Amino acid sequence: MQVDESGGPGRDITAESLLDAAVQAFLNAEFDIVQPILQRLRHEFGVPDIGPGAVRHSTLLAALAARVGNWPEVLRQCPDFGLVEADTGILHALAVSALRELAHEERHTDARTAAVVIVLWAYLLDDEDPGDFRALLTERRGEPVPDAIWEEALAQLGGRVTSLLHALDVRAGRDVLSAWRTAWDAERKDGAVFFADLPTDAGPHALATLEQISDYLVRNGRGTELLTAYDARHPDSLPADLPGHDACVVPLALALAGRGRDLARAGKWSEALADLDAAVWLGHTLRDDERAAVLQAGRNVGRSRTGRDYSPLVRIAGLEQAHALLPQDTSLASELTAELVREGRRVERSDPRQSRSRFTRALAVAPADPAARAGLDGHLTRDLEQALGGAYTGDEILVDEVRHLLVRAPDCAPARLWLEAHHAEQAVAAATRGCTAEARSAVREMFRYDGPEGADGKGLIDDRLVGLLVTAALNAGAEETRAGLERRVALLNSAAKISSLNHGHVREALHEALLRLAEHLEETASPTDVIELFLQDLMRTGISARFDQVVEAAYLNRARAREQAGDHGGALRDRTCAERVGAGLPAQGTLFGPVPRHRRHVDTEQDTLF
Repeated sequence: MQVDESGGPGRDITAESLLDAAVQAFLNAEFDIVQPILQRLRHEFGVPDIGPGAVRHSTLLAALAARVGNWPEVLRQCPDFGLVEADTGILHALAVSALRELAHEERHTDARTAAVVIVLWAYLLDDEDPGDFRALLTERRGEPVPDAIWEEALAQLGGRVTSLLHALDVRAGRDVLSAWRTAWDAERKDGAVFFADLPTDAGPHALATLEQISDYLVRNGRGTELLTAYDARHPDSLPADLPGHDACVVPLALALAGRGRDLARAGKWSEALADLDAAVWLGHTLRDDERAAVLQAGRNVGRSRTGRDYSPLVRIAGLEQAHALLPQDTSLASELTAELVREGRRVERSDPRQSRSRFTRALAVAPADPAARAGLDGHLTRDLEQALGGAYTGDEILVDEVRHLLVRAPDCAPARLWLEAHHAEQAVAAATRGCTAEARSAVREMFRYDGPEGADGKGLIDDRLVGLLVTAALNAGAEETRAGLERRVALLNSAAKISSLNHGHVREALHEALLRLAEHLEETASPTDVIELFLQDLMRTGISARFDQVVEAAYLNRARAREQAGDHGGALRDRTCAERVGAGLPAQGTLFGPVPRHRRHVDTEQDTLF
């Protein structure tokens, strides 16, 4: 480029020469001629819109606007592509103006100005000096800048920018995830911030993405700061629970793992395990040093070196976490099992449910552990003793568990007695339902635990089954209630169907139970209830005169009720039935005579109840 002695353009005038002249005039502080030169540039060659010329032109206009405080114009003119094409002196002037502007009161929320400061100063102070900032300073000094002075100057300038941005962050109450200082540090190291990509109304969060900032903080040893800021923002949530936060999952997991490792080194075992567990939950794979931290924390959690301050609950919880993180480590599994057994024994009497839970968990960790198995067997034995005494109120006792207990302890009397009683109940229930084969099978099971050798004969089995039914009937009728008396009749009737000729006393007991039930119904129920019992044909007429009298009276009472209701036909039938019952007719055939074969239906009056 050629210029005359006045600084104006010479003969060979080009757009580049005019731009050079304008830049040089700005650098020489000849601000009154900069605009005329730029006007001539635009008049003769138009506004540069592409290439290095466009970058230099925009940067110069931004510097001019910054000089007079027109910051909206500064932000509009800032180039949106490579700063390496801009003039270093112009960038320096713009960076100084932006830094001063940001230092003014009430500028602590001006994100666009902060972005200009961060990007321009990070560019100028870059270690590789892409804009040749050192050469500019050399030119202004008139002599080279020694290395020591150069490094000191870079540190001082960087410190001034850092201090200002930190002060503005404190004033605005920003945390490390949205701090301008964090964006400044990240830009200087990683080039993570590009102010030209930000909208004009961007807030501090837009200086860098959450992922960029999170990743930067973790990689530069500031993971604890990241976790502190994230916990403050979301005290009850992890990134997986928050929409749009997937980007910071990996950095947060790394930060948690790092903090967990550091906490283990500091002897904070529970906190270390909690962090490492959270890191794994977020998808982190433990590294060797982190696995070592888990192992160390698991061995020491819940206890001190002196043995004081031992906390079994804290220790179990910590060992559970450690075991979950390192499931293949046998030492952790052994420690956890021992602690579970120890705690199960400690609360065996005071909190049986908790004790049983501890023993059960211990067996899940170590299925062959004899102490845990013995603890559970002890609980089951006590449950069986209470159940046999009628005092058990816990959960249902499982038959298979009792059988397995008896296999492990063949001499366990409560298990043997409970199984015998259990199968006895099954036999009685099945016989009452009419399932005789099922009832006999239950008796055979009884004989496995209490019976003579080879007790599989039908007669012996039936004798035991009848005895069970008779005993149950006596217990059922102990209370003189309708339900109890009806159950007694049902049990004795089932026994009578099974019993042989050697059990005549069973049928006698059935007849007595029927009479007692009939008398009870006569006193407390309606005549129809007595008649319905009679029509079940459980006892022939003529066997018990008293029973026949109760039935006869029931028919007569119902007949009178029907006469009063105007049902003379029903009353007549009831009186006829009463006469025949009173005559003591035997139960063979139908009670009221044979049914003629040539008639399809004959009302025998035996099933006419109303």
